[in-house]
Amino acid sequence: MDLLSHNREAWNLLSAQKNEWTVPATPQQIAQAKAGKISIVLTPTKPIPAPWLGNLSGKKVLCLASGGGQQAPLLAAAGAQVTVLDNSPAQLATDQQVAQREGLEITTIQGDMRHFPQISSNQFHLIIHPVSNCFIDDVRPLWKEAYRVLQPGGELLAGFSNPAIYLFEPDLWDNEQRLVVTGRIPYSDLEQRSPERLVQMKAQKEALEFGHTLEDQIAGQIDCGFSITGFYEDLSNDPLIDAHIPMFIATRARKPQSSPS
Repeated sequence: MDLLSHNREAWNLLSAQKNEWTVPATPQQIAQAKAGKISIVLTPTKPIPAPWLGNLSGKKVLCLASGGGQQAPLLAAAGAQVTVLDNSPAQLATDQQVAQREGLEITTIQGDMRHFPQISSNQFHLIIHPVSNCFIDDVRPLWKEAYRVLQPGGELLAGFSNPAIYLFEPDLWDNEQRLVVTGRIPYSDLEQRSPERLVQMKAQKEALEFGHTLEDQIAGQIDCGFSITGFYEDLSNDPLIDAHIPMFIATRARKPQSSPS
C-alpha cells in the first residue's frame, strides 16, 4: 500500500467533511493578524508564544504539512512570505481560497513532508510544523529536510503527539470512552491494528497514524544539528485523557548561524 497516497485521500475526505483542522481562518482573524494580533497553534489548544514568532514582516515562512487555510493565511496577513507544503490538494486549495478571498499571496506545493527536493536549501527564516508527523512512518527524514531548507539562524516550530496517546485502543476510546492499553511504542496502525480493522480503515479512507518515540521526535532534531530552545506541553481537548496527562508537545529549534547547510 502507498501510505502517501492513502493519507492524501484521507485528508481530502476530511477536508470535504469539514474536520476541525480543515476549517479556514475567518475574515475577523485575518483582520486581527493584519493589525499585528496573530494567534496560531502547533498543538490543539495553546497559541504559539509571541516571542517564538517574532516580527513576521518580510520573513520567509514554510508551513510544513500545514495546509487547510489556518496557519498560512494568518502568517501572510501578518506580513510573512508564506509557502505551504502539504500532501493534500484539498487542504492546499483551502489555503488558496482564503488567499484569494483576502487578497494575500501564498505559494502552495503538493509534496511529502519526509522529502521535498523541489524546495532549495537555506531558503526559510521560519518553519511552522503543527501536529501532522503522526501521518508518516519515519519522522527523522522530516527533521533533516527542515534543517536543510532553513537559513542559518532559522527556526523550526514543531508540534507533535506524546507517543503515550497511542498506548490506548483507539476504537474503545472513540466509541466507548474507555482507556484500555493495547498498543506499544513506536506505534503503527499498519502493524498494530487487526487485519479486519485495517481493511476497513483503508476502504473508508481513514487516515493511518504512527506514534513516534520521543527519542525520534526530540533527539531526532538535535541529531540533525538543531538546538532546542523552547518547549511546552498542551492538552488534547478530550477530557478523558486530559484528566491524566498533557498529550501534545511543542518545540522551538534553531539552526546554528555558522551552519554551512
